[in-house]
Amino acid sequence: MKMQIESILKSYARYAPVYDHTFGWLLSFRGRSMAAGFTNHRPGKILEVGVGTGIALPFYHHEHQVHGIDISPHMLERAHQRVHRRRLGNVTQLTIMDARKMQFADNTFDAVVAAYVMSVVPEPEKVILEIERVCKPGGDVIIVNHFAAEKGFRRDVENLLAPLSNKLGWRPDMPIKEILSQTALREIGRHTLPPMGLFTLLHLKKDS
Repeated sequence: MKMQIESILKSYARYAPVYDHTFGWLLSFRGRSMAAGFTNHRPGKILEVGVGTGIALPFYHHEHQVHGIDISPHMLERAHQRVHRRRLGNVTQLTIMDARKMQFADNTFDAVVAAYVMSVVPEPEKVILEIERVCKPGGDVIIVNHFAAEKGFRRDVENLLAPLSNKLGWRPDMPIKEILSQTALREIGRHTLPPMGLFTLLHLKKDS
């Protein structure tokens, strides 16, 4: 089931006040810190798609120029507060933006990170194409997401939850091929993440 933008905005307006202490705490350290870590091997211009409350922003090296976008004004308000509170001078821009149609020129960023985003957005196939477009040749793309199991009990549960996607605020039944089949980005690494292997980090590369 495709996500609806109205449902996403309602969900994140509801989640924003408690996100850091619930989903953020559960997901941030391993997934978000590992995603940021893949960008930290060299200074560069970084885009975080779906920056949310900015919980991952402290993980980026201070040499970076970090840009963050999100569709939710409630989440971005908290991201701005975090930047001010933590004095994150390397965060140069936080903007409300639809990831399906980014307002950046081609080949702008050395790396693009999208953590826990792809199963939330209405048209992930458009988002991955936009990520590919704005990433520089030779740049890194890091995707962290829950992807559906191919079979077994977990897949049965994901199928049962799928009709509730808009109420949940995310799609539990998204297959990984829905992302990889839509892009020319080359997969160079895949890592299973806790809890219980429910999340996957994809390291993709835009060829020069």
